Amino acid sequence: MKYRQLVVGPETARMFDLGHPWVIADRYTRKWSGVNPGDIVTLVDETGQLKGTALVDPRDRVVARVLEFAPLKFGVAWMTGKIEAAWRLRKACIDQGETDAFRLVNGEGDGLPGVTVDCYGGYLMVQLYAPSWKPHLPLLVQALQKVCGPSGIYEKHRPQKTRELEAASDTKKYSRLLAGQGHSGRLQVRENGLTFLVDLEEGLNTGLFLDQRVNRQDLMGRLAGKRFLNLFAYTGAFSVAAASAGASKVTSVDTSRYYLDWAAENFAVNRLNPKRHQFVVEDCYVALRKMQGDAEVFDVILMDPPSFSTTKKSRHTTRGGTADLVAAALPLLAPGGMLICSTNHQKVDLADYLKELRRGALQAGASLQVIRVAGQADDFPYTLSFAEGRYLKYVMMVKG
Repeated sequence: MKYRQLVVGPETARMFDLGHPWVIADRYTRKWSGVNPGDIVTLVDETGQLKGTALVDPRDRVVARVLEFAPLKFGVAWMTGKIEAAWRLRKACIDQGETDAFRLVNGEGDGLPGVTVDCYGGYLMVQLYAPSWKPHLPLLVQALQKVCGPSGIYEKHRPQKTRELEAASDTKKYSRLLAGQGHSGRLQVRENGLTFLVDLEEGLNTGLFLDQRVNRQDLMGRLAGKRFLNLFAYTGAFSVAAASAGASKVTSVDTSRYYLDWAAENFAVNRLNPKRHQFVVEDCYVALRKMQGDAEVFDVILMDPPSFSTTKKSRHTTRGGTADLVAAALPLLAPGGMLICSTNHQKVDLADYLKELRRGALQAGASLQVIRVAGQADDFPYTLSFAEGRYLKYVMMVKG
């Protein structure tokens, strides 16, 4: 199959040789004309040498995403092959008797740049991060139905300024049913043998962040008899894991009553009495000050704030805000206790994040010893050529 040829510059060609699948807008791409989002093109360097086959997004910063660094016949057979390969990897790395909520397709990490597909029980949730995929969505759905046979397939739409919309998004629908049967209300799914409630239709997120699955599993082995504080608790997945692992006390803090009520429901479906634990609807800084005034002490403190990169007015930013949070939390941590800090901010690398944690420790006059650094679960693969794919930083430290 012949596609239109477009020329890329030497820097893009060099990145292609290293295996990076993006074309960033530059003076070469500005010469492209007559292309529309979703067009499939052949990319060549200035000498005419083939560099890859790609989907085009002419109005985006990433103006093209490479599907193959080779000629390609784009169609259902190719798409099915990609889904089958992704499915085989998940079968190998996930105990599906214990877990039925996981990422099936992780964009560039599975050779489908700009697309993610999450599995929630018998349902699939598709998210498109590039307009170029919209014309090919029926083809993707066809391949998913053929390989997975789900009860239903949804698409989740994510608006640009999600943090500004979040306060009003609790009951707004950002999903649409693409195929099969829908599921209204909350759906029970399994992760690490625990049950969680997700919502496939309402809200910006489903209620469970799948990339922390392995980190929750690891934490469960460390919490028996411990006092656990979960900041930015959201729907309480880490809190449920802690309580089920035998934590003596679990305190969940979030600014949203809606999400903490959801967290209490997650406790209940796991036969954990929510009344035995604390749910604090409060700004984290205010809650920390109050708890310090009450002389509360914890053995493990987790902070996993959302990324506020789209809202400049937010107080909790990864750069700067993390140090203040660490400094505010450390007085409540027992000597020898564990502080866990996590961020999903893609643009902050691990070295810079560790420096920010160090600033917080110095502010508090404390010493922190790193015992574990982790990332996202293994159903979120990334290639060595695509450093952007390793976005999650999860750092466990012991207070000296």
